Amino acid sequence: MKKVSLYLENGIFLQAKSFGATGTSVGEIVFNTSMSGYQEIITDPSYAGQFITFTMPEIGNVGCNSDDMESRSVFCKGVIVRNYQPRPSNFRSMESLHSLLEQFGTMGICEIDTRFLTKVLREEGSMMMIASTEIHDKSQLSQILRESPRIEDVNYIDEVSTKESYIHPTGCFDPIKFQYNSPKTSKKIVALDFGIKRNILNQLTQAGIEVEVVPNSIDAETLISRFENRDLDGVFLSSGPGDPLILKNEHETIRKLIAAKVPLLGISIGHQLLSIAHGYDTYKLKFGHHGGNHPVKNLATVAVEIAAQNHNYNVPQNLEDVAVVTHKNLFDGTIEGVRYKDSPAISVQYYPQGSPCSHESANVFYEFFKLLER
Repeated sequence: MKKVSLYLENGIFLQAKSFGATGTSVGEIVFNTSMSGYQEIITDPSYAGQFITFTMPEIGNVGCNSDDMESRSVFCKGVIVRNYQPRPSNFRSMESLHSLLEQFGTMGICEIDTRFLTKVLREEGSMMMIASTEIHDKSQLSQILRESPRIEDVNYIDEVSTKESYIHPTGCFDPIKFQYNSPKTSKKIVALDFGIKRNILNQLTQAGIEVEVVPNSIDAETLISRFENRDLDGVFLSSGPGDPLILKNEHETIRKLIAAKVPLLGISIGHQLLSIAHGYDTYKLKFGHHGGNHPVKNLATVAVEIAAQNHNYNVPQNLEDVAVVTHKNLFDGTIEGVRYKDSPAISVQYYPQGSPCSHESANVFYEFFKLLER
């Protein structure tokens, strides 16, 4: 393992050990409180531009495999863990975490006090940082960090979105048969790929919906024409990375879909973009919601669902002017789900597909199916 130096924008300078790829990387540091599922978290495109600090101290022990990839690559800037286990022990393991990160040019950082880093982020909020296995001078790292663009200035969606359209072939994974289901579908939608997760697509298909994934650059007129010609029943707005306010083209596309009364489901940044398209701008949370243990109250059933989260931005409280709030976060009272009053659209901020997490919130996909039927 090589020495790696870290410099945070608040002036904290630390040194640790590295695994995975080497080099110099700049990004925003956040923390994730999930107890398991590190491969699904690391391969979530919504982490593009960020360093993920795991509060779970032991990472790497179950290795990695192709079935648990949430996307085609690793888009995060790096992974920060307390203890990295280089020798995985699991019958599903195909390679080590070190091998996966090295393959995609992603830095791993270990032998560092992640509890300290988490406390800093909770007190001061998410911030930019630089990590390097090549540069160990504090002043030089500070200068590079100052001259680098901030995460809110970069459109990472253009990087993570698919370049070509494709039909998603599978439903959910069957843990008994150890294979993915192939459910029958009776509705068809297009999914705008802002950084979509594989298990979201699995859940949509499992709910009886054929999903065609398309690039984020597709024009609204094409989608509206297909909807009017009954070539599709609705549009899904996927999860994804970065600040939704900078995505001006996506705002306009969604406004046109709303005006055409196309049925819509938004998740994570898709939820945020729906809010912006209705005229209600998002705001940035202090340190975001990242983890698999967030209690979300379903206001219709009064049940509390334990949900996965990964977002730094949130919709405003006055969105209630145009939408009925369906879900709320019990940690901080923020809006987690809405149903729009004058649009055939629903959206949630959390991850209802349970990857990694429970499947308590998967009913959202079946609600979307009912919306398509209506």
